[in-house]
Amino acid sequence: MFNIVPAAVRSLALTPLEEYFALARGYQWGKGDVKARPMKKWFNTNYHYLTPKIEASTDVRVVGTKIFDEYQEAKSLGIETRPVILGPFTFLQLAEIDDDVNQEKLIIQLTVAYQEVFSKFDNLGAKWIQLDEPGLVRDLSTEQVNVFETLYQNLLVDKPLNVLIQTYFGDVRDVYHSLITLPVDAIGLDFVEGKQTKALLTSGFPEDKILYAGVVNGKNIWRNQFEQTLLQVKDFQNKKLVLSTSCSLLHVPYTTDNESFAPEIVNYFLFAKEKLEELKVLASLVEHKEMHLLQQNKALFGAKRFEENSELKEKLEQLTTKDFEQSPDFEQRRLIQKNVYQLPDLPTTMIGSFPQTKEVKQNRSKWKKMK
Repeated sequence: MFNIVPAAVRSLALTPLEEYFALARGYQWGKGDVKARPMKKWFNTNYHYLTPKIEASTDVRVVGTKIFDEYQEAKSLGIETRPVILGPFTFLQLAEIDDDVNQEKLIIQLTVAYQEVFSKFDNLGAKWIQLDEPGLVRDLSTEQVNVFETLYQNLLVDKPLNVLIQTYFGDVRDVYHSLITLPVDAIGLDFVEGKQTKALLTSGFPEDKILYAGVVNGKNIWRNQFEQTLLQVKDFQNKKLVLSTSCSLLHVPYTTDNESFAPEIVNYFLFAKEKLEELKVLASLVEHKEMHLLQQNKALFGAKRFEENSELKEKLEQLTTKDFEQSPDFEQRRLIQKNVYQLPDLPTTMIGSFPQTKEVKQNRSKWKKMK
């Protein structure tokens, strides 16, 4: 979207689709040979992202249209959406930036690009944009906080639409006071993994901003215990409050509708679709409506969740420390394994995401054909 494509890939003169796949999977065809961009874990999840690479020659500017096309597609169907894009601070945190890149110039280019995104959405009739900044929950140095402040002070000048800064995967203790003083319209905070979120809010939250409270866990598949959640937000009900999930629901399956779980299991399971319904119920309970649903939820969590397996319980009670001791001892096992498997001094295995180069594919093919 922002033209941040390594020179090695740009120089191949690939089609947009080929370029897209070259970044993700590498390219070994007629136009050249480049490796895929490295993958890293997306914060504390088992999802991954491709590491962006910013070089001195990188020309940061808006060239992609996907996010705008999708907004217009939804709008044509009568659905008004809030476009979501990764925020500039987290983007810079996650990128691989060459040493010879001029940091000040990069920040200016990135700011101008994001402002253009704002302007394009304003022209399309959007009212809000959401900037995801999970990078704010990390331990931040004074220098990083200064970068964050500089980015947003410049970015938000004369902003043409409402801005929500959304954080998740923890609390924002290192940057909270800088965050709440920004001229944004809403701030999203994580109440599930954010250990200090409630304490931070107690120290003050602007009356002119909407608080998006991430109270429903976006990463697990369990039903919410309403009583505990309502206790979390009761001190902030006098604010402009929106109940939300702690992070994106892309981390959970879509719906339990198509599952064949037993009732005693499905009663506690909630996937993405059901978590949205749960947010509606919680919003009603905050306004002291549909209170019978709170009682139903209390009864569910107060009931016995499963019948104990008496046979298994008896076996567990009979376990002794001897049952956890392996025989023979480690040194003897090591010698036996070495003799049986004839392992080298440093046995290794190939990881699943090993780069799929032409040579690797050829070697795999030869091995399969036993050549």
